[in-house]
Amino acid sequence: MQNTRLHIFGGKALLQLESWTQNPWRRASLLAIIFFGGFSIGASVGALAGAMSFLDPLAALLFVVLAELAIRARKPLLRKGGDKLLLGLLDMARMGLVYGLLLEGFKASV
Repeated sequence: MQNTRLHIFGGKALLQLESWTQNPWRRASLLAIIFFGGFSIGASVGALAGAMSFLDPLAALLFVVLAELAIRARKPLLRKGGDKLLLGLLDMARMGLVYGLLLEGFKASV
């Protein structure tokens, strides 16, 4: 890739985030924030799709596709050595989205 300003800035931002999360409490809090952010997005999309009942199958399909893409994005991250922060962030976002949508589905069925 070319060394554009955006590419350089993105690389520096990820390195700074990895160095900031060397403290286990910071890492755990960042992963929890990402999980709960994914959960709130999943719950809100599930509630909005439930309110407009004709979009339920489309929203479920979109979430399945997003979850599958996140799973496929794990393989290169697993092979990469070093810090696994990006892998943890991706997993927490995926779990939060799926859990939020699942909980909305159970609330709607009761």
